[in-house]
Amino acid sequence: MIVVRRDIAEAYLRRRATAHHSAAVRRAYETWLAIAVAARWRTPIDVTHSHPKASILRRGRVVFNIKANECRLVAQINYAAGTLEIRFFGSHAEYDRIDVEIV
Repeated sequence: MIVVRRDIAEAYLRRRATAHHSAAVRRAYETWLAIAVAARWRTPIDVTHSHPKASILRRGRVVFNIKANECRLVAQINYAAGTLEIRFFGSHAEYDRIDVEIV
């Protein structure tokens, strides 16, 4: 997949750089990113083969759990084009304050 808007995740990781968990979250994100870049997801089922706990939503939206659900990543996937746009990256508490359908 072509992963765009990585700056959203990087901004979160920079803001949390002093937190004790930031290194582990960064490693988990980088692992997720490596899987996503190497993937050729053509359907939501393909996504769940790589990430069984991902939440598949309407209109190409997918919510990924990063570092055992400590963080959430919301993506918009265009399966036909092979692109994934990161729409949100944040803590579970921050995720609870957004509307995943419009972020």
